Amino acid sequence: MPHARGGGLGPGALNGPLHGVRVLDLSRVLAGPWATQTLADLGAEVIKIERPGAGDDTRLWGPPFTTKTDGSRGDAAYFLCANRGKKSVELDIATPEGAEAVRRLAATCDVVVENFKTGGLKKYGLDWPSLEKVNPRLVYCSITGFGQDGPDAHRAGYDYMIQAMGGLMSITGQPDGAPGAEPMKVGVAVVDLFTGLYASNAILAALMHARATGEGQRVDVALFDVQAAMLANQATNWFVSGRAPTRMGNAHPNLAPYQPFPCTDGMVVIAVGNDGQFRALCGALNAPGMGSDPRFTTNAARIEHRAVLTAELSALTAGHDMKALMTLLEAAGVPCGPVNTVDQVFAEPQALHRGLEVEQTRPDLTAPVRTVASPIRLSKTPVAYDRPPPALGADTEEVLGGLNGN
Repeated sequence: MPHARGGGLGPGALNGPLHGVRVLDLSRVLAGPWATQTLADLGAEVIKIERPGAGDDTRLWGPPFTTKTDGSRGDAAYFLCANRGKKSVELDIATPEGAEAVRRLAATCDVVVENFKTGGLKKYGLDWPSLEKVNPRLVYCSITGFGQDGPDAHRAGYDYMIQAMGGLMSITGQPDGAPGAEPMKVGVAVVDLFTGLYASNAILAALMHARATGEGQRVDVALFDVQAAMLANQATNWFVSGRAPTRMGNAHPNLAPYQPFPCTDGMVVIAVGNDGQFRALCGALNAPGMGSDPRFTTNAARIEHRAVLTAELSALTAGHDMKALMTLLEAAGVPCGPVNTVDQVFAEPQALHRGLEVEQTRPDLTAPVRTVASPIRLSKTPVAYDRPPPALGADTEEVLGGLNGN
């Protein structure tokens, strides 16, 4: 029985807010599957179409891999992270029979999600104009690198290259002149993940329109557009100042102190958001003179004198162990937190209480499938975890049998 440690389960997908919504998932790798997993968590029926004998590319993106009950290698962990709650159907859309089966499925669905290159599904008769004729109420979401139009629309897009081209790497990493200085990617594929979240939001908006009017529509979500949007305050910093932001390591462009500081056994992030918190920080560190120093009394002054401020605070924190420092700061109302490793995240008392680890069983695997719980908390229609990430083709007979009326 699937469960979320410490958090329990909701009443099940039958009571989920998207119960009755049927999603045809033609996507693979991460951005599209992340969007459809979100819909599945919320109760939608998601039918994932996979290449016969191979499946989603990420089934092979390991190690690490799961182990099957017969001792053979199972799916890669990467696949598990984005495919919970789905049905897997093996179909070759490159064949006339496979394409026709997808068209027939699309006629029964509310949503289609695909991440083929722009125009890539037209030759199979599975593009938006073709499927709109089959199902006028259909919400058809296309996720691509650069969108459906423009000079780069034909180009493939991958998270890493979009992090570079979209400016994220130019503001991530150590500053020029520091050891190890170079543009740096983020440690997870954030462009894909944010694209999946924007896509799921757009799909829900389009579904509301379809329910109200009977009119489907095309949803066009591009990784490049999403990365530009993710620049957020860094983009508006440039719009306002005319100066392009640069790499600052762990420092914040608009706040100080707002970065990790050394302790005897690790590092603690101190996140000061206003002048009152800064004075409280100085009091907690037994350095009240810093709180009244003209170089540090305002955030703008602290930004101007960031280097000396960081050095002085580092000298004060370096003699504390992490737990002692956080106890001092929390008592003073100063936001702070440890720099955790991934295993430490799921050992945090808060993570245990909130049930951030989900366990589900799959009969072909030797161990439970463990994934991260959805962060969405709904008081009346909670997220449910009724299906583990599927074995390849596990639901082909069920889904296609229903299509044929058997």
